Amino acid sequence: MTTLAPESGRLATDLEALAEFHDPELSGWSREAFSSPYRAAREWVRATMSGAGLEVHIDAAGNVIGRLAGRDPAKPPLVTGSHTDTVSQGGRYDGVVGVLSGIEVARRLRETGTRLERDLLVVDFLGEEANEFGVSCLGSRAITGQLIPEHLDRTDGTGLALGRAFESFGLDGGAATRIAWAAKGIHAYLELHIEQGPLLERSGEQIGVVTAIAGIDRVLASFSGLAGHAGTMPMAERHDALVAAAEAVLIVERVGCGAPGHGVATSGRIESSPGSMGVITDRARLWAELRSVDPSWLHGARRQIVDEITAAARARGVEVETEYLTDQDPVPAAAPVQDLIATTASDLGYTWKAVPSGAGHDAAHLARLGPMGMIFVPSVGGLSHCPQEFTAAADIARGAHVLAEALVALDREPLPRSAFSR
Repeated sequence: MTTLAPESGRLATDLEALAEFHDPELSGWSREAFSSPYRAAREWVRATMSGAGLEVHIDAAGNVIGRLAGRDPAKPPLVTGSHTDTVSQGGRYDGVVGVLSGIEVARRLRETGTRLERDLLVVDFLGEEANEFGVSCLGSRAITGQLIPEHLDRTDGTGLALGRAFESFGLDGGAATRIAWAAKGIHAYLELHIEQGPLLERSGEQIGVVTAIAGIDRVLASFSGLAGHAGTMPMAERHDALVAAAEAVLIVERVGCGAPGHGVATSGRIESSPGSMGVITDRARLWAELRSVDPSWLHGARRQIVDEITAAARARGVEVETEYLTDQDPVPAAAPVQDLIATTASDLGYTWKAVPSGAGHDAAHLARLGPMGMIFVPSVGGLSHCPQEFTAAADIARGAHVLAEALVALDREPLPRSAFSR
């Protein structure tokens, strides 16, 4: 096995440097897609890739792509990477670990004189996190043909269309819908990521071998009740939209708690009007999502939630309309890639555990182009998408080491067609 252990100090320095790009008006680290801090961070990523010896370009969808040339560029490339955008008031590690570790792998390949047979592409995908437009993983959707013209018409809370947001960021949204890479055009995709959950820390294992990426179903429920004076309308005669929405929150939680295996359900946002203490609410909206690696539970639970919310609201004299915002089916990691990651971790002396991913990732889309695998490293306390998100430098270094050695092994591995996840 080659000696590609990362320079952990250098990797830690990169993490600190990238963390400097955030919105100073908010707590934690806010670097949302299309924001000024995000623009500055991506310029830093581009320069860092170049400094690592990668040939860098930004495609029509805004993906920052660094290429380390292999001996035979005609062969389908290896691809690694992740994202550097964050949720509002998020943490420093989600996505960033995968991008910076990919750059560090390229450095170590050059420094050790390890030449791959095929090109290695390190990608900082545009806008992976959920956004106000309702379309996540913008960059990875684009290169897999899943960003469509209809997406560009979606608007945020201010009425801004996604296509205009692309333009304001110096990109052509229309062109982004036409840049799909060839189907099955990559040799393999491998992504390093923090776990964002507690399983690895709880078990004491050092490396997570991802078995599948959870599917995500999101539901918008809009409640229509009857406004009235909060001081004079008797309780039994009210048609309160906000109370119906509050009851729906508990329905979502109950269904999630009833999942037989990996399954979760979350009420992430609620709005109501007129928003006065003295007026009974006549309008309310609830956004909820379900996640699971089990497609049968996922879609059945979605139907159950909608049916129970509707029945409970009508019992209060409140009407409800539901809309499905997204459907992303669970995506299994390619079995041969899982096996290779596990073998690599063992050969390096690291303990590992097979784990599902409850979070969505760019990897779920890249599975359309070739065999996909993911490597997890522990998250302290299982915390993520918050300022307290933390992964120790030693854990990141171990993950980057496994990533490097696994990519070298994949470079030589003749993966069967059955390794394609889709």
